[in-house]
Amino acid sequence: MERQEALELLTGKVANFVGLVGKVLPGDVTAKLKELSENETVPMAKMIYEFMEKNQREAAELNRPSCQDTGLIQMFVRVGTKFPYIDDLKPVLKEAVFIATKEAPLRHNAVETFDEVNTGTNTGTDAPWLYWDIIPNSDKLELDVYMAGGGCSLPGQGKTLMPGEGYEGVVKFVLDVMTSYGLNACPPLLVGVGIGTSIDSAAFMAKKALMRPVGSHNANPKAAALEDEMTAAIDSIGLGPQGLKGSKSVMGVNIENSARHPSVISCAVNVGCWSHRRGTITFNSDLSYQSSTHEGVAL
Repeated sequence: MERQEALELLTGKVANFVGLVGKVLPGDVTAKLKELSENETVPMAKMIYEFMEKNQREAAELNRPSCQDTGLIQMFVRVGTKFPYIDDLKPVLKEAVFIATKEAPLRHNAVETFDEVNTGTNTGTDAPWLYWDIIPNSDKLELDVYMAGGGCSLPGQGKTLMPGEGYEGVVKFVLDVMTSYGLNACPPLLVGVGIGTSIDSAAFMAKKALMRPVGSHNANPKAAALEDEMTAAIDSIGLGPQGLKGSKSVMGVNIENSARHPSVISCAVNVGCWSHRRGTITFNSDLSYQSSTHEGVAL
């Protein structure tokens, strides 16, 4: 097909996928919510889980976003150096968000800083926000599409610790955040923790951690054990669904980490709501596609 035709096709498919992410939760999140509901013993909490399931079912049936805050669109872009449309990708993704805003529809959430003007399109200065990763010798495009809501991952927090505080200091910081800011979002939460050498890298990793599947673990056994320990610790707070008390507080804790300078440990926390609107889609060079989060999706 002609290049312009291919770009329009790619734009339309990404726009449709963005709209879908706002209406249908990824399979791993749906499965975890069902597990939490089945194991819940507090009657009110169990009732809330049932309404969560009803909310998602009706969003899909009525073709409407499942949450009124469709967030600011953020994307993790992993694009191969041989993907034929790499040069046009940034404007394609911006146009896709513009189209999804009208057709999904999405709430108008992009406000130009200082000017305090809502663009009405969910696009603007560096909006949608794109995290880039260039993959050598690949002809594929893989996108994580994420609706970052005003109560969940956007009010993330971070802190640089002295090395003497150790990983105990990291745990204390995470728990301090979860017992104060945690309820800005809607539990049960997916908690992303980034640990590294500077506050900007830690913040990036905390957001990246939210793109990992629920139930996955860090490749480092020590970090994986800490994920489980922090999950148990935050569960013991008893937030329950919607913060109205229950047996569990989180869907899990995902930790991402990097090497660090010996004189600092930087830590950041981001959380996703129970309605964790994340989607991953991979495009081949011929623009055929498959999604690991929304199997069998037809765009």
